[in-house]
This record gives sequence, structure tokens and C-alpha cells, in this order.
Amino acid sequence: MRTRAGLALALTAAVISGFSVYVNSFGVRAWGEAEGGATAYTTAKNLVAAVVLIAVLAVVTRRVPREGLTRPRRPAQWAGLAAVAVIGGSVPFVLFFEGLARVDSANAAFIQKTLVIWVALLAVPLLRERLTLWHVAAIAGLVWGQALLGGGLRGIGMGSGETMIFAATLLWAAETVVARRLLTGLSALTVASARMGGGVVILIGYTLATTKWSALTAAAWHQWSWAIATGLILAAYVGTWYAALARAGAIDVTALLVPGAIITALLQSGSKALAPQWPGLALVAVGAALVLLAERKNRGPALAGVPS
Repeated sequence: MRTRAGLALALTAAVISGFSVYVNSFGVRAWGEAEGGATAYTTAKNLVAAVVLIAVLAVVTRRVPREGLTRPRRPAQWAGLAAVAVIGGSVPFVLFFEGLARVDSANAAFIQKTLVIWVALLAVPLLRERLTLWHVAAIAGLVWGQALLGGGLRGIGMGSGETMIFAATLLWAAETVVARRLLTGLSALTVASARMGGGVVILIGYTLATTKWSALTAAAWHQWSWAIATGLILAAYVGTWYAALARAGAIDVTALLVPGAIITALLQSGSKALAPQWPGLALVAVGAALVLLAERKNRGPALAGVPS
């Protein structure tokens, strides 16, 4: 029952992510001419997300103590929270959005959606998660479908932009493994707040070191309105994603984030015909269905991880 709740939360996070990608495209453009550009925008929206999550944590802790703050008690937990802030809530955001300014958005989306591959490679030896043929088929369908949605792999190279996005993806994969371990002893709200709160402190320091404080304070209201909107969405996404990760395996949760591409494709299509995208959309949907089927048929042969 707990695992199924985690999978449902993962699908919810995928829907939020699908909307987030679409809305972020407007936010990036709104901040494009501002001083600091992508870095200033990332810092602004992450600041909003951090404030929201910490405020929610404070309210929940006051009203439902057992469901709110779970204080880290061991040095390993403090180190884990610091790691999540660095490799999850700060450095990869800078790398991703700086890389996004240099490459085609479809290529960036494909590289980022390979996250499930790297999480699987890390989760098997480090988290002792079970990788079955169902998972392999699901991951293949998800990645192939995402490639088709982006128009194929022919335009993907390894320039500076692609390298930045790939590095960000690897850092987020490592964060997923660290967070999954932390969530066995800390609440999702605690870890999410540490990720965004600690991460935004680092981002503000980086913004001050590379641009000026005016990159944030001198931004116009229409720019901040996009940062507020995307920051609220980001807070909802991170909170939901961590809640899913606390209840289900890292491989399954990460795989179920990919179907968010369906939401983004539907929003971006507008009045355009979706016909050319149907093969990719269908493969992503099939991949997601296989992930859910893998949970139901978890008695199949294990390729790696915990043996059957």
C-alpha cells in the first residue's frame, strides 16, 4: 500500500513537472535580458520555493509534530542534508539553466530525461534496489519515446551546453540516491526544505560572486511574477517528489517522472497537430505502464540488486 501511494505521488510529480517545463520556458525568456540571465532567474525561483517549503514545514510542525520536522541527530544525516543542498538544490540548477541557454530545448530535455538510467545504475549497488526485465523494458520505452518527442538524436552533440546539462543530470542522480537514504529517518518536508533552503543560500552566494545583487533587486515585476509562479510550482514538485521517494524505490519514482513530457507536449502543441508526436507519446505512456506493471509483478527474474 505504501509503495502504491509512492507511485501515485510520483505520477503527480510528473504532472507538475510537465506544467513546470512549459511555464519555465516563459520565465527564462522574461529573465533573458536581465543581468545574470539564467542564473538570476534560477536563484529567484528557488528562493520562492525555499520560502514556501520552509513556511509549510513550520506550519505542519506546529500543528502535526509527528508529521513535520524530524531533526537530524547523527553527523551522517547533517552531511547528507548538506550534500542534497549542494548536488540537488544549487549546483545542478546553475549548470542546467546555463546549459539550456546554449542548446536546443528538445536536446536538453532528452539529456535530462536520461536521469532514470543513471539512477538505476546507482540504486542497484548503493540502495540494493531490484532491477528486473520489466524495469529495463520500461526504461527503454521511456528514453526512446523522449528521443522521438525531441525529433531524434541526430542534433545532440557534446558541446559546452550539453556537457553542463549532462553534469547536472548526473548530480541529480546522485542526489536521488542520497535523498532516498535520508528519507528512511527524516521526513520528506525536512529533506525538501534543506535541499531548497540550503541550495538557495549557495545560489545567492554564486549570484553575488558572478554578477551583482542588482541582478535580483533590480528585476522588474513581470520578471518576478514569473519567478513567483515557477517557484510555487517548484515547491509543489519537490515536496511531492520527495514524498514519493520516501514511499517507493528510486528507480520507479524517477522512471515515473518521464511521463511529464506528455503534459509538456500537449501544452506546447497548442493548435498544432500532435500526429508527428504520437509515436513518442505512446512509447512514454507504455514505459510508464511497464513501471507500474513491474511493481505488480515484482517476482520476475532480477537482473541486479536484491535477488528474487
